[in-house]
Amino acid sequence: MVLPLLKLGTLAVKTLSKPLASRLKQQAALHPKFRQFIINIAQTNHRITTRTQRRIYGHATDVEIRPLNEEKAVQAAVDLIGEVFVFTVAGAVVIFEVQRSAKSETRKEEKRKQELEAMKQRDEDLAKEVELLKQKLQEIEQLAKGRGLGVVSK
Repeated sequence: MVLPLLKLGTLAVKTLSKPLASRLKQQAALHPKFRQFIINIAQTNHRITTRTQRRIYGHATDVEIRPLNEEKAVQAAVDLIGEVFVFTVAGAVVIFEVQRSAKSETRKEEKRKQELEAMKQRDEDLAKEVELLKQKLQEIEQLAKGRGLGVVSK
């Protein structure tokens, strides 16, 4: 029951974070100082991605990489920001669930320890009671012998 609700909650958080990411992308594209900052991020990301792809496919890596035009850079940067935002929200949900699960497991373990301790205590109490009953049985047998009655069989 918990697992389907957990998955549904995670999906809801991801779905709700997408419009927030879209809004963030719109605002980032309009602010002038932030716009230049994200263009720089996009150009850096473009260079790294292009070099990596060239290495993977075995192409020359010492070739000059042409920068993206400003609009493509802004679009790439805001897409990157949106994806990072969605990923961050999803990661936070996963971390929250792991912590919640760990706390739940800790509570279960503590409950198991308490139950085990209670069972040990009951075992000790029963052992004491058996010992007491053995002593009483011996006393009764001695009294019976003293009165000439037969010994109680074990």
